[in-house]
Amino acid sequence: MNWLGRFVNRESPVPEEAGALRDWLALPVADPTRAHFETRYCVVNTESTGLDLERDQLLSVAAVAVDGGLLDPAQSCYARLEPDPDAALREWLVFVGKGPLVVFNAGFNRGMLERALSARLGIETGLPWIDLYFVLPALFPERISAPVRLGDWLNIFGIETLPQHRALGDAWAIGQLFLAVQARGLQNGAGCARALIDIERNRRQLWRHT
Repeated sequence: MNWLGRFVNRESPVPEEAGALRDWLALPVADPTRAHFETRYCVVNTESTGLDLERDQLLSVAAVAVDGGLLDPAQSCYARLEPDPDAALREWLVFVGKGPLVVFNAGFNRGMLERALSARLGIETGLPWIDLYFVLPALFPERISAPVRLGDWLNIFGIETLPQHRALGDAWAIGQLFLAVQARGLQNGAGCARALIDIERNRRQLWRHT
């Protein structure tokens, strides 16, 4: 088994219901102006029955932490929604805490997660999201200058995904892309979550009008 296999079959303990949500609600939202190396980001991903937000259902949720500029498979969470969707979503929520969330294709993944959290737990997270779909071409225009599929970026950087647990494997791969984003961001004066969020917003507006 290669070293990535350390988290392939990892199952986190399910947090106790009332206490877990109470503790999460009491957490302060992370300061988005703190430097990358002082911030715990969570790269998140989902797996669903399809790509239609209205008709398809969430199957699993995953997250991998990038903490202090380090990506560690031991800091990961993978939870299938069946047989207990509420427990799976609580586990994911407690793991990610209230730091910035990193995603590729926020429109789908964020939509799936926020709909499920609202319907099952009555939670509106209000957390900051950073969508690498827009941030990557903004910071690496010499590689690709417009939004493209995740697979294109993985090929460019030579990143492989895990063969099992698609949601977790893709989160791990996106986490490696995010390390490159942090490094390039620091070179370009984007050394915190707020700066990356601003880059995303500006690029969204630019490409919306092109």
